[in-house]
Amino acid sequence: MTESELPTPEDVPAVSAESLVDGELAAPEDVEERRYPSTIGGMFYLGVLLVAVISLGVVIGGNWRLGIRWLGGALIFAAAVRVVLKGRDAGMLAVRSKWIDAVLLSGMGAALIFLASSIPDQPG
Repeated sequence: MTESELPTPEDVPAVSAESLVDGELAAPEDVEERRYPSTIGGMFYLGVLLVAVISLGVVIGGNWRLGIRWLGGALIFAAAVRVVLKGRDAGMLAVRSKWIDAVLLSGMGAALIFLASSIPDQPG
């Protein structure tokens, strides 16, 4: 394709991202009606964020093992929610594809729990 065959930006119609399905412009009957709250995943994201902040407070308070375990548990919960929810409902939990998000979140959560459990106590 040569440069002269490409449409200019002025010739490309503006399309809302909500009218796209899998990157293609969907017919009006194919677009399902949006429910409110529009992203239930956003509520779960805020819950995970709240648990993460509380767990960091527990770490600062001195019980670092418990705080890191709570943080790992929150990440594993976020992975489970990401798997269950559709892409359009996942909100801020959707960064990449569903399975990459789930594997990364659950892997990081499991690693944090494992490390908090396996690091030996230090004298002093």
